[in-house]
Amino acid sequence: MNRIKYLLPLWVGVVIYTLFSVLKGPIGISAYNQLKIEQEKLQANMDSLQLINKELENTKDSLMYDKDTIAVYARELGYRSRNERFVRIVGFDGTKKQRAEPGRLAVSVQPEYISDCAIKICAFCIALGTFLCILIPDILQKRTNRQKTRKTNTYSRPREERRKAAS
Repeated sequence: MNRIKYLLPLWVGVVIYTLFSVLKGPIGISAYNQLKIEQEKLQANMDSLQLINKELENTKDSLMYDKDTIAVYARELGYRSRNERFVRIVGFDGTKKQRAEPGRLAVSVQPEYISDCAIKICAFCIALGTFLCILIPDILQKRTNRQKTRKTNTYSRPREERRKAAS
């Protein structure tokens, strides 16, 4: 039993390393949750880009096949047909519209985690501290036992035997 307790720090180190790795490590639960949030953001961005793409496809189709749509876009750009006249007002841009919206840039963020090396160092330090907490009381106990045995060996003999041993 006395020697088995010295295996406790090893197990403590393994448990600490495992817990930190699973919870806060590079492939742990925390990093996984952060990546899940990033995935949802990117999926929402993809959905908005698909909506913009669908609107642009509809606009392209209407420009290819509908002459009235072409005429409306031409008027917005300042063109007119032969029988039309424009009244231009100075300082007023009119009804120019920006139809094409390019979408937004989605920048993904790297997840925050504790590096594997830092987790190993932490687990080693905790295991070493546990080892010292077990070792120091044993060393102190052995020292006190030695002092007690020295005192009992010296004083347990009768006085006459101690005098004979001294001379």
